[in-house]
Amino acid sequence: MNLLYRVLLGAALATTLSAPALAKKHSKPAAAATESSQPAPAPNAPAATNPTPATPTPQTAPHPDAAKPGALNVPTPPAPEFNAKSYVLMDFVSGQLLVSSNPDERVEPASITKIMTSYVVSAELAAGKVKMEDDVFISENAWRGGGAGTDGSTSFLVLNSKVKLKDLLYGMIIQSGNDAAIALAEHIAGSETTFAELMNQYATKLGMSNSHFVDVSGLPNADHYTTAHDIALLSRALIRDYPQDYAIYSIKEFEWNGIKQHNRNTLLWRDASVDGIKTGHTKSAGFCLAASAKRGDQRLISVIMGDSGEKQRADDSQALLNYGFRFFESHKLYEGNKPLVTPVLWKGEFDALPLGIAEDLLVTLPRGRYGDLKASMDLPNHLIAPFTKGQQVGTLKLALDGKPLLERPLITLNAAASGGYWHSFTDGMGLWWKGDKPDVAVKPPEARLPDNR
Repeated sequence: MNLLYRVLLGAALATTLSAPALAKKHSKPAAAATESSQPAPAPNAPAATNPTPATPTPQTAPHPDAAKPGALNVPTPPAPEFNAKSYVLMDFVSGQLLVSSNPDERVEPASITKIMTSYVVSAELAAGKVKMEDDVFISENAWRGGGAGTDGSTSFLVLNSKVKLKDLLYGMIIQSGNDAAIALAEHIAGSETTFAELMNQYATKLGMSNSHFVDVSGLPNADHYTTAHDIALLSRALIRDYPQDYAIYSIKEFEWNGIKQHNRNTLLWRDASVDGIKTGHTKSAGFCLAASAKRGDQRLISVIMGDSGEKQRADDSQALLNYGFRFFESHKLYEGNKPLVTPVLWKGEFDALPLGIAEDLLVTLPRGRYGDLKASMDLPNHLIAPFTKGQQVGTLKLALDGKPLLERPLITLNAAASGGYWHSFTDGMGLWWKGDKPDVAVKPPEARLPDNR
């Protein structure tokens, strides 16, 4: 009799939990939510297009032609090409590569290495392990390996003297002093070799998957290499994580021990928007330059590796930056921690679970192409509680001309506990009734990417 009762009850519930009833499963719907007729995709099915965005605001002023008739789909000329071994142009905010040639080819970094050296020093300063006012001993190793008697760049440090850490940092960044770099490494890690291991650990943390360091100044070594893309990642991290220390890179000259030396980054004199970063040169590495410039609210990073001359690396870097600022613009598309979509939640204490992205999403794309962006989401067919806050359950994707542009994890904005035995039972019957058919996502009112050019 008990078995017969359960079968009859199950049949009744299956009938009750038909499609009209599934639109509002329980008595606690998400606030200010409305239904959309567009289903969320299955995990391996084509993504649902047009996720709900927050109202976007341009990160930079619109291009003057953007509002004129016929200005849509304006052509973007090909990027300039150079004879350097490799180069990239990166947007600082989004991390997108706007231009690239052999971006992941391993090359010698020469003194570009010192960007990583300074990043580690800044990290150790921020952690309180060393201080700017520390007295640093200038060892014979630092003096012989990078001092005035060598062929490399030097800060002319005096053997067995003591120099403030701040002065060494300035000397390494502005004068490209090899002796200053070695002295800093020995003070922080005890030896240059141990410091190089720190550099590799930070490189891994920053996603520099094609880099390996064995010294702090960039002397030629088969096991010492990086890529243009990795240097752009590192430069972006330096500017983002340690802006006060990054400001040193914009200083044009530095005097130590009565000797004044100029910053080798000649773009600092050419272009007022340029505020870094670092040059490098050896016979085998060629001429290298990582540069960054900010115009208005937009910042770009260029990296040239293995160019043919000192002037040429500056010319090519300037051309990359000018091209990027002229033909690309940035927009803020979505706010972080704001609902983009609110799918049905099964077996939970609430009817729906708001999903969003962890941080504001900004995208950089050719000018006049904002209206051509396509947004989509990959979500599972059903969301079944419990969920923790911040748990990834899907992916937000942006595409332009059918090509992937950016992806961000879709995360839960709230925790969602299980709803108890009754909800679990009734929703279980509802899931059985629906089968593999995707849920209808409950979305806020806007249901398309706003046309905000």
